[in-house]
Amino acid sequence: MSFVTIAAAVTGLALAAVTAPATAPALPTAVPAVMADHAPAGQRVTMALPAPGGPYPVGTLAVRLVDRSRRDPLVRSKPYRELMVSLWYPAKETGGALPVAPHMAPLAAADWDRHSAPPMGIPTGAVDWAATPTHARAGAPVDRRAGRLPVVLFGSGDGGTRTLGTALVEDLAARGYLVVTVDHTYEADQVEFPDGRVVRALPLPRKLTPRVIAKLLAQHSQARLADMRFVLDRIAALGSDHGLGEESGPLPAGLRGAPDLSRVGALGQSLGGSVAAQLVHDDPRVDAGVNLDGGYVGRVAKTGVARPFLQIAAEAHTRAGEPSWKSFWEASTGWKRELRFAGAAHGSFTDLQALLPQIAAALPKVPVADFVGTIDPGRSVSAQRAYVSAFFDLHLNRRPSRLFDAPDTRFPEVSLIP
Repeated sequence: MSFVTIAAAVTGLALAAVTAPATAPALPTAVPAVMADHAPAGQRVTMALPAPGGPYPVGTLAVRLVDRSRRDPLVRSKPYRELMVSLWYPAKETGGALPVAPHMAPLAAADWDRHSAPPMGIPTGAVDWAATPTHARAGAPVDRRAGRLPVVLFGSGDGGTRTLGTALVEDLAARGYLVVTVDHTYEADQVEFPDGRVVRALPLPRKLTPRVIAKLLAQHSQARLADMRFVLDRIAALGSDHGLGEESGPLPAGLRGAPDLSRVGALGQSLGGSVAAQLVHDDPRVDAGVNLDGGYVGRVAKTGVARPFLQIAAEAHTRAGEPSWKSFWEASTGWKRELRFAGAAHGSFTDLQALLPQIAAALPKVPVADFVGTIDPGRSVSAQRAYVSAFFDLHLNRRPSRLFDAPDTRFPEVSLIP
């Protein structure tokens, strides 16, 4: 079972389609015009991610981190916890001297093709998952004109890989943030390590009853929380002009000393959003958080948070019908807002929002609306970027914003829930 399967099971969201405006600019559609349920040999579908909107070019660095202070919480026989993370940051222009990082590493892409794509109705071999480029240069030097960089930790949904938030993460990096995306090993569908290993998620139980799902989510949430705090420790060391650890290897020029740990945010989709809230509650270093359509798991559902928090909902998921959102909201005492995206589904807050419509242009049997709703893809991505960046600008950079005071005519799909 894959990220897509478990996400559908744990969210319980309706997959009903609603009509969305058709006036927004379309995302890039770099696909061949193959109208069939599979792509012929030599005509695999390729895709493009929307370009970030910030003023800086983007750099990225993939790093293996090892926490030797604890056993792996998901595989207890392993005496340490091993993670892959990526750092995304404002970079100097390199004139094409450095390679553009791929959206998915090649072995992980091949595993995604075999195991994660078919549950979405995408036949194995129909899409070239390894061919999608990001907009970031691997190992590019940090543009220190951006000053010291506020830090945002990003977590995907349960079973999801760190790559699934790239469209949003790149945009934050282009606006002057250091964003750290984390793969949670043995939970993420697949994690590719620098030595060529691909570590797959542990098999899920055959029967995903509500009790089994609750137990799994609690276990994954606790493991993720410890992962994120460990990663933040490493970023704090980097911000103090040290390295990321013995496993990280050479660092891009300007990265040491760049993170500003006096300004830290947490951002996550689905289970990642719940963990973001728990981080805001538990870790005094984390100043503000965003939950992209995730139900709250564990104690934070009852305690809420006392620091700024933004929760963003798909069409069918607001606190009116979600008990954990209601209890979290009522218990939270800090600045708080809730937004609803008309026409969006749970997967709209992942890169599937940008990628699936491009795939469906060539493979029309792919049930796009089931995963990303009917909201216009370009408008959805643009609105997410606008509200998330405005939130972190407001609470980490102290830049005033009126975006949360009233509906904005630029984003008619977005409602402020009172």
